[in-house]
Amino acid sequence: MSLDREAGAGSLLGLAVMASIMMLVALLVPLFTGLGLRQAVGQAADASALAAADVAVGRAPGYPCAAARATANADGATLTGCTVDGLVVTVSAERSFLGIRLAAISTAGPPGVVTN
Repeated sequence: MSLDREAGAGSLLGLAVMASIMMLVALLVPLFTGLGLRQAVGQAADASALAAADVAVGRAPGYPCAAARATANADGATLTGCTVDGLVVTVSAERSFLGIRLAAISTAGPPGVVTN
């Protein structure tokens, strides 16, 4: 039996494995990038709520929602909602990635404050 017919089979198998790995990477990189951006939107919402709460309690000058908007924009997100209830501020922020809307909501205020 001759092994001449088997020549090149390893190369073809190697190419198939490399192509499979490349396809897997091409699918996973956008997925993990989106997950990272989702975390970034959550952090932008948290920072915006904290900045707005600082203004609401008098630690910083200005208007709470304006401070929240400026903070969200600085973090690369868009402020989509801002509600001030006494000293407690609730904000929502979003960002788009590959046509998918990534959103987060965060609330901040001084400790011990109860909202309705």
